Amino acid sequence: MGLARKCQISLSDTKYYHCVSRCVRRAFLCGEDKLTGKSYEHRRGWVEERLLFLAQVFCIDVCAYAVMSNHTHIVLYVDDKKAQRLGDRAILLRWHKLFKGTLLSHKYLNGEALDEGQRFFLSKDIKEYRNRLSSISWFMRVLNEHIARRANKEDKCTGHFWEGRFKSQALLDDAALMACMAYVDLNPIRAKMARTPEQSEHTSIKKRCEAATLGKQPKQLARFVGSPRKHMPKGLPFELKSYLELVELTGKCIRADKRGHIESYQALILQRLNIQAENWLKLTTQFERVFHGAVGKAHSLDMYCERAQHKRRSSIKSSKTLLT
Repeated sequence: MGLARKCQISLSDTKYYHCVSRCVRRAFLCGEDKLTGKSYEHRRGWVEERLLFLAQVFCIDVCAYAVMSNHTHIVLYVDDKKAQRLGDRAILLRWHKLFKGTLLSHKYLNGEALDEGQRFFLSKDIKEYRNRLSSISWFMRVLNEHIARRANKEDKCTGHFWEGRFKSQALLDDAALMACMAYVDLNPIRAKMARTPEQSEHTSIKKRCEAATLGKQPKQLARFVGSPRKHMPKGLPFELKSYLELVELTGKCIRADKRGHIESYQALILQRLNIQAENWLKLTTQFERVFHGAVGKAHSLDMYCERAQHKRRSSIKSSKTLLT
């Protein structure tokens, strides 16, 4: 039996999470059905468009994503502090981009006077919306429901489109975060959907590569802000250039027609995180196989399980072997 969502997501331990949603029907989420010859490739654009739109509405940043033939991978950062900083009006404006809202919320935004009782009930609604806008469960719900409705309408059918629950993994430290992001970014290469990261359609790595050619970072994705330091700004704790080079090199190593290894002089980021090159290749090709539940170095996993009162430390052996 899977853990309750509230037991899997603990913002006091980490704000980074890897989420996976899988299609429940034989009909593909995307790609081409070899039995019927029908292409569903256009649905990849649906997912990417909706995902990046939600990143602008929710107080949740998208760090990495890959839209595959029958599942999606997303790495998210929950910015709950931002949700608390936003004013009531800002919260309602964001919520109305997704839902109709209430009579009271519309009256408030239109500048109409509210009596004491109406203000009380509106305050309760705003508090609930504020929490939902920093909730991974609500983020994934709004994403998956939208895609399911469009797909069912196109297929002229009803019923479940996704599996009942999306899978979520807590990423407890920088090593787990970087390994998971690279695993997600390289999904299309492992599936032989693309030959290089910059050719991987509907992925975060392609969007980052396109922006990097212009000397920029994509506005819709979490920013790389460099190596950890005392006064750390919000963002991914890696150098963008180093990460892109590492993903490119790893992609070359794991291609079916290539047998290679990561040269030590090209893996400075691995040295900083104390990940051996041979372990890196396993992490970026078998992340979901070797880790079940929260991911991090052994001491991070120990502290997480103690605070969450988990009796079992899932994948502790893999943590000690691959991330230490």
